[in-house]
Amino acid sequence: MYSEDDLLPLSGLQHMAFCERRWALINIESIWQENRFTAEGKVLHERAHSEEAESRPGVLIRRSLRIHSLRLGLSGQTDIVEFDKAHEGQGGVQLEDQKGSWRPYPVEYKRSRDKAGSMAYRIQLCAQALCLEEMLQTEILEGAVYDHSTRRRQVVVFDSLLRQQVEELAARMHMLNNTQTTPKAVYEKKCDSCSLYEICLPKTTGSSSARRYLKRAVAAAIAGGNEEA
Repeated sequence: MYSEDDLLPLSGLQHMAFCERRWALINIESIWQENRFTAEGKVLHERAHSEEAESRPGVLIRRSLRIHSLRLGLSGQTDIVEFDKAHEGQGGVQLEDQKGSWRPYPVEYKRSRDKAGSMAYRIQLCAQALCLEEMLQTEILEGAVYDHSTRRRQVVVFDSLLRQQVEELAARMHMLNNTQTTPKAVYEKKCDSCSLYEICLPKTTGSSSARRYLKRAVAAAIAGGNEEA
């Protein structure tokens, strides 16, 4: 069980699932670079978070809920959690100023370019569900990833395998954070779409730290300039 001071951003699991070196560059070496796709995703999330709470018959919609899990050592914020009115015998949770029981259903917003059905987003959504389960003392069987371009949802079932992947990635993330370790670069095709490609240089560096590589490159450039002078 982690303390509140030990909690790491839940959003980091998406980076971990894509590439743990990417997570380390952002969270350990404090390196970040926007590209068109990260900027579009940021705008989409800001829109989802800025809209007010709403409701419709049998459904309460809550945006930007702060969530955490002391068991996994994670904290973060949801895009949307829909609370469906539970029928008798279905279980659920009690909500302030609401009668009856309600079943939480997390929904994550993604651009189509982000591949709404990819494992990284399934893992992030499942992590949100695990946080909600711990906080609300209830079981959440599924949620959905919303594809902004098609206006469609893809249902994500929180089965035992997906839950295990979340737990393993969370533990790995804490290990890297505690040891301040940046994994070495290993080039894969997916690297081409990463906003940190020009910093990570997976085909070139092969080193554990992009920051150290950049410092050496700058130093070499300065030394070369001095020799010419």
